[in-house]
Amino acid sequence: MTTLLTFIAYTAFVAFYSWYKLRKENLSSQDGYFLGGRSLTGVVIAGSMLLTNISTEHLIGMNGSSYKNGFIIIAWEVTSALALIVAAVYFVPKYLKMGLTTIPQYLEQRFDKTTRTLVAFFLMISFVVTLLPIVLYTGAINLESIFNVSEVLGVSQQQGITITVIGIGLLGSLYAIVGGLKAVAVSDTINGYGLLIGGLAVPCIALASIGEGNIFTGLKTVYNHAPEKFNVVGASDSILPFGVLFTGLIINQLYFWSMNQTIIQRALGAKSLVEAQKGLLYTGVLKILVPLIIILPGVIGFYYYGDSLYENQDMIYPELIKKVFPVGLIGLFAAIVMGAVLSTFNSVLNSAATIFSIDIYKGIFEKDCADRKLVGVGKLTSAVLAFFAILVAPFVANAPDGLYQLLQQLNGIFFIPIASIMLAGFLTKTISATAAKAALIIGLTFYILTTFIFPVDIHFVHVWGIEFVLNVVVMFGVSYWYPQSQKEWEAQPALLDLKTWKYTTHFSISLCVITVLIYVLLGS
Repeated sequence: MTTLLTFIAYTAFVAFYSWYKLRKENLSSQDGYFLGGRSLTGVVIAGSMLLTNISTEHLIGMNGSSYKNGFIIIAWEVTSALALIVAAVYFVPKYLKMGLTTIPQYLEQRFDKTTRTLVAFFLMISFVVTLLPIVLYTGAINLESIFNVSEVLGVSQQQGITITVIGIGLLGSLYAIVGGLKAVAVSDTINGYGLLIGGLAVPCIALASIGEGNIFTGLKTVYNHAPEKFNVVGASDSILPFGVLFTGLIINQLYFWSMNQTIIQRALGAKSLVEAQKGLLYTGVLKILVPLIIILPGVIGFYYYGDSLYENQDMIYPELIKKVFPVGLIGLFAAIVMGAVLSTFNSVLNSAATIFSIDIYKGIFEKDCADRKLVGVGKLTSAVLAFFAILVAPFVANAPDGLYQLLQQLNGIFFIPIASIMLAGFLTKTISATAAKAALIIGLTFYILTTFIFPVDIHFVHVWGIEFVLNVVVMFGVSYWYPQSQKEWEAQPALLDLKTWKYTTHFSISLCVITVLIYVLLGS
């Protein structure tokens, strides 16, 4: 009962605070609903970016993977800091100068409307088929385990998870549908601090218990138990070889942090370039710290449970929480986990609604659509997508290499082709619209064939790198035969202050140095 009460109390507090902050906001305008009125500050942007990125697919999936594979998966996190630097220094200043609401808007100006619509359509599919269902399912695993939903309701565990999926989906869609981006960002800020504090409490309490009151003694004990788990340099046959840092991983990270609507929409809603750059670089600092929350607990779990859960690695984090937390704190942490689930879920819904409303509905069906109607279309889109995500979620169970690895494999279907044409658009003047569309289709087909239909004996992140090179060759080849002159962005007055943050260079250099030091100190 204590667990349930603390869970309800924290969840209700976040909901009330979000309502209080939004009670005077204009949510009927396009900018007000989709971009938070272009009023977001650096701290809010960083908190929202972190919570949009870190959800239960990380808490469950990455801790499950680190339990089995150790710290080699840290590359997913620490290399994000480098991509965030590129986003802060190069991409976001350009986006804000253009006054973008969605990333596909740029593709119409650089290439043509068909390219914009095609990318928008691909993104909608990726949201429904990959990210939304996995976020819902991993959240349901955690909450079902903590509250024993199946036992309370007298149903099977799978039925309990399905019921929990429906509950999370309904609650999460309410945030996105009713409050738009501002509601998402405000609730994310509170839950972001909660996740950092609660997430750090898990390894700290566990290590203090192992070290009989001394965290560092506990860490030394865990290290001595399995020192190989702390190595960050993956072998060529491991789940994440070190070599992928220099092939497909960097392309994926550039896309995710610089071109991904779900993430970059927070920066597009900034009240100035200074606040946008603060938000991106603060997020880079947080991503360096995040492995303490989403990787270290999994290695601690190996100390407690050995290889007994290797066949069910995604259960290690829920089991660790129940083992180390007092009863009263379990409910509070469950509420924080719920916040992380809701954050990613409603953020993706909001971004999907933005893309559909601006790029598909307004771009194709009703060019002069009024703001109020456009917001209505966005809300309906969120509701429909939430419904389909709830239906698909139970089908992602039992991924052989864990749910996080499955998510990354599925993301590659769309991320790399879109990253290819975005980079080509920004960095070259010769790539034509026909070439961009050809690269999208050929790259997507190549990846599906080599990863899911006729798997090759090459790590899928290396396949990303090969796919990227293939896309570049295709674009230059097609552009030679079907050339098109560069389309310039239409000049328009700046919507906000575009002065650069004075500490951008200092933060950027510091993040680069820290990232390199992590590999120097923990590589072996």
